[in-house]
Amino acid sequence: MKKIGIVIGARPQFIKHAPLEIALKKYFDIFSIHTGQHYDQKMSDVFFDQLNINKPKYMLNAGTGNHGQMTGLMLTKIEEVLLNDKPDAMVVYGDTNSTLAGALAASKLHIPIIHVEAGLRSFNREMPEEINRLLTDHISNYLFAPTNIAVENLKNEGIDKGVYQVGDVMYDALLLAKKVIGKDYSYKNQILVTLHRPYNTDVVVRLKRILYELNGLNIPVIFPIHPRTKSVLDKNAMSENLYPNICFIDPVSYFDLVKLQLESSCIITDSGGIQKEAYLLKKKCITLRSETEWVETLENGWNTLVYDNLGDIRDIIKAKPGEYIEGLYGNGKTAITIASILKDFFYIN
Repeated sequence: MKKIGIVIGARPQFIKHAPLEIALKKYFDIFSIHTGQHYDQKMSDVFFDQLNINKPKYMLNAGTGNHGQMTGLMLTKIEEVLLNDKPDAMVVYGDTNSTLAGALAASKLHIPIIHVEAGLRSFNREMPEEINRLLTDHISNYLFAPTNIAVENLKNEGIDKGVYQVGDVMYDALLLAKKVIGKDYSYKNQILVTLHRPYNTDVVVRLKRILYELNGLNIPVIFPIHPRTKSVLDKNAMSENLYPNICFIDPVSYFDLVKLQLESSCIITDSGGIQKEAYLLKKKCITLRSETEWVETLENGWNTLVYDNLGDIRDIIKAKPGEYIEGLYGNGKTAITIASILKDFFYIN
């Protein structure tokens, strides 16, 4: 069997990896490399165990330092793995430092690069993710784009070879997750909040303003808060007791997060993936960013960008979204499509 290495490092990449590994291992010898960019015990144990996914063959523990230091360390360690295991191709997901390091390491060794979730653009080059996805796309051999807009973005940059519009593998993962958690949803009608971007969580004045607006809503808010954000609260005497409308809880597993989304009437986030999940789950979303790479979610008010005018959140929550457009992110069988394309190329061509 042909051998494919897969780089994973951040929580969303574990999610995307699950359905793709299931599909690929029918035709290929698969091994994964965990860079250690993020290490989440709940994700690593629960996700692999419940979905019967193989645990990573390599744990690189290269997740510390600034962007350049981290990417350089990952690049060095991934190169060592590739020289040892000699895969026939390398899969990278999304837009993290792990993505770029994996793509660069493979490129230098002339190993074909498969980029899953290619073509996304926020057009904000101050975001490290934007630089990562741009560079990765331009050195990849197989670019699996989730949407027609992503394909057009690639064409506009002169990339038209090896591009396939296949839908979004995260939709596949969401369907897997719904099977695991079952259908016993309580539908509490709460608002779910997830925040992780430094401009929302590390700037004290802005974080205070966000919490003030959330606390003033007439619907209960549940906020799984990252330890780093909690430390910002503690250091600045922002006691959780000051915000009685917000229920602060510890970070949750992917499956629990999906369940919370299903139970919520609205989702407020700065995450790229959760914007998309909210749309797939037919949940109204408010994104605390000035731009989004998932522009399709903005159709008919299902997702609304809010950055400067945080006071608009209350009115946006009250507004009902328009028509829901089915199939924006495929049919939930993206991983099978990708595996079939790669099988034909590596075994038939």
